[in-house]
Amino acid sequence: MFLALRDGGSLYYETFGAKGDWIVFLNGIMMSVPSWKDFTGRVSKHFRLLLVDFRDQGQSSKRAGPYQCAVHVPDLVELFDHLGIESVHMMGVSYGGQVALEFCRAHQNRLKTLELVTVLPKVSNYLVAMGEGWEVAAALNDGARFFSLTIPSIYSDTFYAQRLEWLKNRQNAFRKTLTPEWFEAFIRLSQSANRFDCEDVLPTIRVPTLVLCAEKDILTPAKEMKEMAKLIPSATVLEIPDAGHAAFLEKPEAFLTAIIGYIKSRD
Repeated sequence: MFLALRDGGSLYYETFGAKGDWIVFLNGIMMSVPSWKDFTGRVSKHFRLLLVDFRDQGQSSKRAGPYQCAVHVPDLVELFDHLGIESVHMMGVSYGGQVALEFCRAHQNRLKTLELVTVLPKVSNYLVAMGEGWEVAAALNDGARFFSLTIPSIYSDTFYAQRLEWLKNRQNAFRKTLTPEWFEAFIRLSQSANRFDCEDVLPTIRVPTLVLCAEKDILTPAKEMKEMAKLIPSATVLEIPDAGHAAFLEKPEAFLTAIIGYIKSRD
């Protein structure tokens, strides 16, 4: 489904489930709505699930750069209003977690809980350098090479040891499906996060918050996420063992158990 935005853009979204609270899953930077296809059945047993592509992702309209990732917040508010959603559980993974933190600046009244997954409150010098490398890789306009240059930092060594065939299939999918338009949009998204800083937001968060980190995440290390959690009043910290930045794909059962279990515990 598409929502025509007031400024002329459009958002692509899908909903699942017919009862319960709303929960929205906010995508990581390389993701789109279909990335969650293996999760919708389990989540929609408990909640009404909203999936959405940010502009410059998936089927949503494109943006002209440059912009900052906070630009997605008004789009989410407009989508919630369109769907009649007064308040929502908000789960953001990586880039989606950055948007979720930006959402907290002015719209905590629209949140029931907040789930921050593999995200830090400020982009480190390391992450800026990593993003610049990804942008160079994207400029090659070659899906297979882009995969080779970007993905090893996202998954753990354990996952590479156990699921190499799955990863090779993903690389082949990148080769077939990533287009010049996708790469251009990815570069804009990457650059939109290069000055992200929500450290000042952390002490103001008053909604129940889960900080979900991963043991082998080198992009948003568990140690740094645990330090972030100390600045959020009443935050709960959980760690997914033996997983990297893409922990929700490496350990989907652990991810879902953590998210669903945390929200249910707040009822």
